[in-house]
Amino acid sequence: MGRPRLLPDRSFPRYAYLPGKGPHPVRDPGGHSYRVQPVLVIASLDSEEFEWGQDLFNHGYYWEAHEAWEGIWQIANRGSPLRAFLKGLILLCATGVKIREGKRTPAMRHARRAGALLRDLITAPHDHFSSALGISPGLLADLAEATAEAMPASPMTTQGQPEPVFDFVLGDA
Repeated sequence: MGRPRLLPDRSFPRYAYLPGKGPHPVRDPGGHSYRVQPVLVIASLDSEEFEWGQDLFNHGYYWEAHEAWEGIWQIANRGSPLRAFLKGLILLCATGVKIREGKRTPAMRHARRAGALLRDLITAPHDHFSSALGISPGLLADLAEATAEAMPASPMTTQGQPEPVFDFVLGDA
């Protein structure tokens, strides 16, 4: 079963970056994002860049999803629920990278940190987070921690191939 796309007209990077397993996307001249001009982002869950992060995450491009969401996180108001939410998603991306690397302890650490941030959002009226993801932040935290705890096998068929490690899909595509 294929995973849905939120932005089907936008092409995925030519590889999914894992640290030490290929050219750094931004710093290396062979990187998929070397000298690519950053896109203009807005601090909104309705932005194309937020959806792009979801597409990347859902399809196993965890480092790249982190980069997409970090741009929004950087301009979100400090101390805002949106900024905490984005930080939680960025930590989920780090969890995905560590799972792909086979590093259980760091994967669990990132998953727990993400879970703590996402669960803090449960007590406030932030239904727009659930709507944007198609899943509540609390359930997302539970699923991410369970995935890291179980350390799913991540068959690396070809270096650089994206491999989704989470059983859930973000977004309402």
